[in-house]
Amino acid sequence: MDEELDPDDGNVNSILAQEFSELLRILSCQSDSVIMQLGQTMPSDAVRFNRQATAGSVATSDYIKAMLEYFSNTDTAECSNFLQRVCLLCEGIPMHLESKLMSVAGYACNATSSGTDQQPLVSPAEEQLPKRPRIDYWEQYKSEVACLLQKRWKRLSEGLVKDVQPDKIWVSIRTANRVKDRPDQTPSSKERGSRTPEPDGDYGWPESRLTLESFLQGCVGKVTVLAGQAGSGKTLLMSCLGHQWAGGLGPIPSSHLFVLLEFRQLNLLSSPLSLSELLFHHYLPTNWDNDAKQAIVDYLLCNPEQSCWVLDGYDEFQEKLKRQNVRNELLDLEKPLPVADLISGLLNRRLLAGSTVLVTCRLRDIIDLDGLSDKVGQLLSWDHHEIKEYVNSFFSVKDGNLGADAADVLFSSRHLLAMSTLPALCNICCIFLQHLLHQHRDTEENQMLEKKGAEATKKDLEIYGKGAQIPDGISKKGESQPQRAQSSTLAQIPATQTQIYLTAVAAFLNQHPRRRGGNGGPETTGFPQSTEFAWTALHPAELCELSWLAWGGLEESKIIFLEEDIPQHILELSVKTGLFSQVEFRRPDGSLVNAYCFVHLTVQEFLAALRIMTSSDVSDAHLKKRFNLKTRWTTKSDQKTVFTDSLYLYVCGLASSDCIPALVLVAKAAGLKGAQNWVEKRQSLVLNLMKALCHSAALTGPKILQLCHCVQESQNRQLAQQVVSVRPILELRNFWLVPSDIDALAFVVNSAGESAVGLDFGACSMELECLDALSRCRYIHHLSFRSRKYGDKFAEKLSSVLPRFTTLRKLEFCGASLTAAGAASLASCLQNCPSINELNFSDNNLQDKGIRHIADILAKLQNLASVKLGRNNTSLKAAECLVEHVSSCLNFQHVHADGVKELSVTFHQKSDSNSHKIKPESTVRLLNQKWTKADMQNLSKSLAGCPSLSVLDLSGGKWDEETLKTLTQFVPRFSITERIILNGSCSSVQCVVAITALLSDCPSVTDIHIRLQDPAQVSVVFSGGREKTANVLSKTLCLSCCYLQPNDLEKVWKSLGTSSGLSELDLSCNKLGDKGLKKLLDFLSRLNKVQQVNFSDNGISVDGVVMLADALSSSNRLTHIYISDGGKDQVMLQFSSDRSHGKLKTKLFRVNKSSLTPSDVNKVCRKLVQCCLSLELEFTQCSFAEKSIENMLRVLPKMSSLQRLNVSYSITSTTDALTLISCFPDNHRVSSVELSPQGESFIHFDEVKVEQVNCRLTDFSFRGDNFVLLDRLLDTLQQARQLSYIDLSGNQLEDEGVRRLLESVPRLRVSSYINLSKNRLSQLGLLDVVRTLCTCTNVSAVEVSLGEEERCLIWFRQKGGGEKTLSVRDSTLQRDHLLRLATIVSNCLTLTNVELRNNMLESEWIESFVTVLNLNLGGCAISIEECWIGAEEAVHLLCRCLQLSKPVQTIRIDHTRLQLVLMNSTEMSQAGDFSLPAQSAAKNISFFSNRLDVEGAELLCSLLPSLPNLTSISVGIKDSSVSVVEELLHVILMSTSIQCLNLSGFFMSDAAAQTVMKLLPRLRSLSISHCVWSAAGRLQLFEALKKCSALEDLCLDAATQLNEDCWRCLVKALRNMTSLQILELNEIVKPSGESGADVLDLLAGMEELTQIQEIELGGWRMADRGIQKLTGILPAWKDLRKISLSKNLVSDSSGEKLLEALRTCSHLEELHLSSNLLGDLTAARMALVLPSMSHLSVLDLSENRIGNEGLRSLSKAIMNLKSLRKIQLTSVGDSELSAVAASLRHCPFIQDVGFGWNNCGDDVAQELAKVLPLCHDLTRIDLECNSVSAVGLGALVKALRSCPALQVIRLWKNKVSLSEAQGFSQMERRLNFSST
Repeated sequence: MDEELDPDDGNVNSILAQEFSELLRILSCQSDSVIMQLGQTMPSDAVRFNRQATAGSVATSDYIKAMLEYFSNTDTAECSNFLQRVCLLCEGIPMHLESKLMSVAGYACNATSSGTDQQPLVSPAEEQLPKRPRIDYWEQYKSEVACLLQKRWKRLSEGLVKDVQPDKIWVSIRTANRVKDRPDQTPSSKERGSRTPEPDGDYGWPESRLTLESFLQGCVGKVTVLAGQAGSGKTLLMSCLGHQWAGGLGPIPSSHLFVLLEFRQLNLLSSPLSLSELLFHHYLPTNWDNDAKQAIVDYLLCNPEQSCWVLDGYDEFQEKLKRQNVRNELLDLEKPLPVADLISGLLNRRLLAGSTVLVTCRLRDIIDLDGLSDKVGQLLSWDHHEIKEYVNSFFSVKDGNLGADAADVLFSSRHLLAMSTLPALCNICCIFLQHLLHQHRDTEENQMLEKKGAEATKKDLEIYGKGAQIPDGISKKGESQPQRAQSSTLAQIPATQTQIYLTAVAAFLNQHPRRRGGNGGPETTGFPQSTEFAWTALHPAELCELSWLAWGGLEESKIIFLEEDIPQHILELSVKTGLFSQVEFRRPDGSLVNAYCFVHLTVQEFLAALRIMTSSDVSDAHLKKRFNLKTRWTTKSDQKTVFTDSLYLYVCGLASSDCIPALVLVAKAAGLKGAQNWVEKRQSLVLNLMKALCHSAALTGPKILQLCHCVQESQNRQLAQQVVSVRPILELRNFWLVPSDIDALAFVVNSAGESAVGLDFGACSMELECLDALSRCRYIHHLSFRSRKYGDKFAEKLSSVLPRFTTLRKLEFCGASLTAAGAASLASCLQNCPSINELNFSDNNLQDKGIRHIADILAKLQNLASVKLGRNNTSLKAAECLVEHVSSCLNFQHVHADGVKELSVTFHQKSDSNSHKIKPESTVRLLNQKWTKADMQNLSKSLAGCPSLSVLDLSGGKWDEETLKTLTQFVPRFSITERIILNGSCSSVQCVVAITALLSDCPSVTDIHIRLQDPAQVSVVFSGGREKTANVLSKTLCLSCCYLQPNDLEKVWKSLGTSSGLSELDLSCNKLGDKGLKKLLDFLSRLNKVQQVNFSDNGISVDGVVMLADALSSSNRLTHIYISDGGKDQVMLQFSSDRSHGKLKTKLFRVNKSSLTPSDVNKVCRKLVQCCLSLELEFTQCSFAEKSIENMLRVLPKMSSLQRLNVSYSITSTTDALTLISCFPDNHRVSSVELSPQGESFIHFDEVKVEQVNCRLTDFSFRGDNFVLLDRLLDTLQQARQLSYIDLSGNQLEDEGVRRLLESVPRLRVSSYINLSKNRLSQLGLLDVVRTLCTCTNVSAVEVSLGEEERCLIWFRQKGGGEKTLSVRDSTLQRDHLLRLATIVSNCLTLTNVELRNNMLESEWIESFVTVLNLNLGGCAISIEECWIGAEEAVHLLCRCLQLSKPVQTIRIDHTRLQLVLMNSTEMSQAGDFSLPAQSAAKNISFFSNRLDVEGAELLCSLLPSLPNLTSISVGIKDSSVSVVEELLHVILMSTSIQCLNLSGFFMSDAAAQTVMKLLPRLRSLSISHCVWSAAGRLQLFEALKKCSALEDLCLDAATQLNEDCWRCLVKALRNMTSLQILELNEIVKPSGESGADVLDLLAGMEELTQIQEIELGGWRMADRGIQKLTGILPAWKDLRKISLSKNLVSDSSGEKLLEALRTCSHLEELHLSSNLLGDLTAARMALVLPSMSHLSVLDLSENRIGNEGLRSLSKAIMNLKSLRKIQLTSVGDSELSAVAASLRHCPFIQDVGFGWNNCGDDVAQELAKVLPLCHDLTRIDLECNSVSAVGLGALVKALRSCPALQVIRLWKNKVSLSEAQGFSQMERRLNFSST
């Protein structure tokens, strides 16, 4: 520093005069504005001079010179003011000059101010500028800082074995990732057509390598970050920089203030502080006064560029630095700020902008400084040379003769070598090796003593002469074994890093002077001898305390320990042994104290892990919380920690079984009881935690790698196997790898044994040494490298190790920087990898030369299956090279190339080739290439040498005609079995002709498909190696969209030559027109094998259509012609392959979506008249012009071969429909007419005259013009012959139209029905329809419903007379309607059944209706159902009906239904007087209801005595009281005429049971089903039944829990009931556990029931024994009509016998065998037995096990059941019910079909659809729970139009979506998709 100026030595004027010339030079460089401001300080008398100087032409230097001369002669104050302004305003003043001027001007200014009251000559604005402090304070503070740094360096450099030389320390420059918080985990290709750009890798990959000295050059004024691992020497280097600065050396100028702050010291500054406090209280406390301190701070603020701030150890800072959004806003330094804000201000340039900032941190903390730093560098780890140099230096100081041995041992141990790459850890390794080698040397000395003794012994033995045997253990003379000594040393090196730390800590502790040399302690096993000694000699209490201290620091995130934190003896031991490092620690008050830290953070973490494994202070839960794998991917949200996150690694290492002895010693020292068990339990917990991680599939690449490290430390090979079992391919992405990482992977991979393991390295930076470590992986099957970081050097190194991977199957080197040179290296080594079967070199820069290197070795790799070479900047030459090389390989499978993007080859494996009799064929696909004639010749020659190709694909690219012809010339020489694809190759008709010629030139070509329009397509198909001659192969030629003209067809025909095997010809979408069609039809005679010709979209006219019609009539082979849009759209010709003329063929001429004029129709039809074979003519979706239909009808009679005319969706008007239907009278071949404007419309013709005609006209409109069109229709129908049915539904007839139709009904000859549904009928129209029952004798039934269904049917019978029925439902009748209906009904004397359901009738109206009825309706049953009928209302209604003067013989009330049956004529004639009330006529009363209250019961009981002739009563009340039952039975007992009693569901008290027993003697029929009895009452009942020999009908259903007495009584009763005709004993159950022999007894009691007609024995479970007994009884039941044996466990064989026994029951009508075990045998017997049962009407075989064969047998049986009305095959065990469905066509009276729960498909539904029109009585079909889809439903809906009687088809749970179900329900309401 310049010597301080004394004001007495000179004044300011003299100084100005001394520096005159220098000031003149400086001011001459300033701007004019600065000179103007300086000139303004001159007084007013100098203004004139100033103006003259500035305004004139005098040079500026003259003006400056004059100004300096003026101030040189002025007074002191004015001169001082001038000099201060010069320093403030001017730039470029040398520091020494500025200090001199400021110093002298400051003294002068102060002296003037204190001595006088004169104000300074400065303006008020200038007073606000900060005044420059005196420079001497600044320089003095710098001097003291230099002393501080020198002392610091002296303290730190003590004990260094190697000088710190920044020019020999290497740093790599890193680029920070300023965009993404976290780098991408996997590299991805952004553009498939080009080389993949390098992805964002791990955070800032090293880019270049330079020395630390070079790195720091240019760091002045910038923010520089230096990163390195813990122990890399960052703190020592920063102290070295301070030492250099203090000596005037280094990159930091000595003029700067060097401020070295340690973050670990800053952690103590919890209170806010100012910049001044930071400098003078924390960094360098001084005793200066506040003015001096303020002067320094002011100078620093004015000159921030003259300061250097070194912030060391950001990784140890407990807070995260915040990035400031507003960087230009300066901090308020007057206000104290948190230390984190001060540091952030420095980095964000909000504080001391322009200063030099140097920050050190660990690699993971760089992300916190993202965007703040100008330069980032990483301290590189030591290489082998540096490690060896340090080892030699260490032992040269400590023990020079061990240096070489130590280096050898260190380099032989992977763990020691990996640790030694960091200086701090290298020092630990050296201490460990020193201890180890000393122990080994002592051991050798002992061995030498033993050896000498052995030699003496040997000499004694030689006395016995030569050849004497030398004792074991004595070596021969002169033989030394240094190699054995070295291996002995190596054997003592621990296997894991954890165990090395364990041994190293022992080595440290053993350095204590009092502990050296003693080896008398007991020996243990499991560790090197040095460790054993330290452990036993220490009595590990001290180690236990050290682990406690380390764990406490870890818990509190503390690495610095004060003296009071450490026990004194532990402190003394650790300091003396070097385990602790001493640091100076400055308290917040500024005082310095001694503090200590472990020699390295990992040592503290290791000792903390030791605490975890040996102390119960750490709970299992706490251990689990601490046990987390770390990741190498860092984010800004990561929690900050000072430690290296190695704790879990050492915990895993201590979980090794080798560590148990040591852990037990420490645990005992910790006071644990049962230390051995406790340690093993803790180790088991750790292993379980690791096991859970091994099984986790959510680990990222870095965590997988750390898991491998943990497994390696644990030395547990089972865990290693679990790692690879969960993830066979270990994916590692975007982080730095070191050899120790590869070692961990090798341990895991090698533990997998023969399991296939893969390693996938994606964008992971690694040194070449990593590949040497990788070679130790013995069981790698898959190896992948993906990154631009991997280039030729990497490939060259990889080539040297690849042959060592004997199990390698797959190698990927893609997305890299590989060139031809690298490919050559890899190709050379791959020849020594015989097991390789997959190679991937895509996305590199191999170019054609590199591809050739790879291609040269393909034939040498016998197991190769796949090679990928895409995106390698190649040309077509590369693909040709591959084809050339692989054409000679017999096992090549595919060659695929797509431009410059894709290039790959695959091969057949030997196993694939051997497993097939036919050799697998190969394909070549070279897509989007730029072909030339020469290229095609070269390729074709190579392809001609291929033994066999299946597909050759040369699509895309650029072709010309010559290139294409070149290829076609070679095609006959190719061995191709499937096809050649040339999409985009054909561009002209000449090219089309050239390719078409292959059909004749190449016999193996079968199909050619060519399309010239975009997308252009060409495909040549071959015969596939079939051994057939060319003339029998079917061939196809497709020339669609080829711009062909009529004249081009001659060229095509010529190219075909003599090829007559063409079966399909497609000429669609060309420009051929009628002329082209004519040429085609002329050429067809030469195509004698053609099956189909497509001539669509060729713009033919009506003349072309006529030509086609003529061709159809004249050609015997042409069978079908399809024409759409008048020939402008679809034109298809189909031919028959059958040449025989005798065989009947049907021809079809279809015209669709066309507009037809009368002339068009006439021409076409007249051509078709000449057709001799059966013909179908279709005009669908066409529009007929006026007179067109009439012209067609005039020609139809001449078309004798016409079978069907289809005009669907073409007849849209009622007039056209009537015109068509007018063919009825004139054409006797018409069999049916179906016309609908929005549906299918047909006219069917028979070959001969038909007897009946079906007529259906639906959904037309006959309204208007006084129903003239309807009259026209009726006239036509009256002229027709016999009509089967007339369907006029949906024609808007309404009442008037229906009335007109009904008037003509007597004149219509209808045999089946007239359907008038959906014609908007009202109640009056309903009455008109009902009246036909009276007016038409052949009307048999009328069904009307005016509800949503709108149903109206009139049924007919062939002959007059017979019974008639009426059904009116959902019609909302009023009283007058009901009375008029009664009048009409009364006039129909043959009416037998009247049903009125849900017509909203009232009780009084019903009474009136019955009153009006004619008495002549004898035997008529009137059924009325309304929702309000029930309970009390039903009783009242019953009473009123009985009060009417009508001969009502039977009254039934069943819940909501009332039924009245009148006396028949015979009974009425016997009764005589008809005026008596109905009580006298009533004989049968039936009442069933859910409930009945007391009032209703009393009314019912009061009614019965008034019925003198009542013979039968049936009562069923679900909820009835005991009193009601007793009262009712009492009344019945009083009615002496009752002979039939039916009681259902009652609770029978003992009193009620007594009444029933009194009734029994006079009863002929008794039914007491589902009644509940007491035990006594039940026994009394069965006792009484023994005496009822006259009973004819007995029902005891559900008589549960019959005891032995009841059962015995029932057997006796049955023996006595010889008159019994009906017996129902369903579900009678005995108590569980009793013998089934009683069932046989009961069956035996039925042997005498010879008059039996109906018997029901369901639920008996009688099994085979019972069936055997029953079969012996059945032949005696000659009159049997019904038998039910459901739920009886009847086996298949027993069922067969049962059927055979039923053969004698010829009158059988109902057979119920559901829920048994029947199978195919029973079904086969049915086929033989059932045909003899001509009366059988009901067959129930549900829930059995009938198979496919059985169902076929059953279908044969059903064909003969002409009386069958109901069949139930629910859940029979097989879905093949199509044959059964088809057999129903032979059952004309079938009414109910149950096929549910069989998984039936659409085939069954479609078969039922065919049967429906033939089954006119069918009312119900059950298809629940099947597999019917919309296809089957469509067929059913279509068939339902012919089935008006069908009421419902149940379709719940089928393969129909909800939307489809809703659509079908709207189309047809009879489809039920619900479960109810």
